[in-house]
Amino acid sequence: MSLSAFSAPGKFWRGNLHTHSNLSDGCLSPEEVCRRYMAEGYDFISLTDHLIGQYNYPIADTVPFRDTDFTTILGAECHSGAMENGELWHILAVGLPADFTPPNAPGFHPIADQESGPQLAARAREAGAFVAVAHPQWSGMTLHDARSIEAAHAIEIYNHGCAMGCDRPDGSFYADLLLSEGRDLTLVATDDAHFTEPDHFGGWVMVKATENDPKLLLDALKRGDFYSSQGPEIRSIDLSDEAIKVTCSSATAVIVQGHGSAAQAVHGQSMTQAVIPISRFKMSPWIRITIVDRAGKRAWSNPISL
Repeated sequence: MSLSAFSAPGKFWRGNLHTHSNLSDGCLSPEEVCRRYMAEGYDFISLTDHLIGQYNYPIADTVPFRDTDFTTILGAECHSGAMENGELWHILAVGLPADFTPPNAPGFHPIADQESGPQLAARAREAGAFVAVAHPQWSGMTLHDARSIEAAHAIEIYNHGCAMGCDRPDGSFYADLLLSEGRDLTLVATDDAHFTEPDHFGGWVMVKATENDPKLLLDALKRGDFYSSQGPEIRSIDLSDEAIKVTCSSATAVIVQGHGSAAQAVHGQSMTQAVIPISRFKMSPWIRITIVDRAGKRAWSNPISL
């Protein structure tokens, strides 16, 4: 069995799903943000400014910045209600319609009678968005908080802005526990770029689609036809009754993780292939794969149901 991301027709397109402009708290115009990502070789981005009243609830119109080699998906980072620590929810909504009715969120603090974070996530998904739980470690999110976003397609496994700004980039703790509870989730790496610090070009998704088209990319994201990376490439993942075979760009480690303590790694030099027995994961309902290169950069597969 091969993961659909590697067997589906088309090619991989590189994109960033979490970015800000000066329509909210970023420092560059939407046009300049798009120009910089295009100049860095990205195929697409979603400009996800904060859907907050103090910024007039922006959903950036990036359509004028598309061309034959670069496209955009409309989106926003949505906010409403309080998490258990009393702070405002941050919910990433990629593919949000331009006419989406914003929440009652005048600023970055919860107020009375707001819709909850789970309600807002469900409304964004119903409107057609690909919904992700943003930077759970940075947010100080509890596992109960994470469980409550039942509408989420994905969770940020890596947030580059949070890595650079506060060394809290990780979502694997939340993802692995939710997967073991039976949740159907994928894993996205993002920038969360504001261009006010070195928070850009550090984490992205590689989405498999027949064309670099916003609708096709969004559909592929919802199907899970992608992997995430800081640099390494995953070229194939094949499962048999005996083993997991991974091919990739040059790596020093290929790691398979599963339920609880189930994990096994292959270490080496300039590896482009690894075969890992599946016996260690016979009691695990899911597995996922991490690739590590010589510089310590990682790539992450989406979870595979066993």
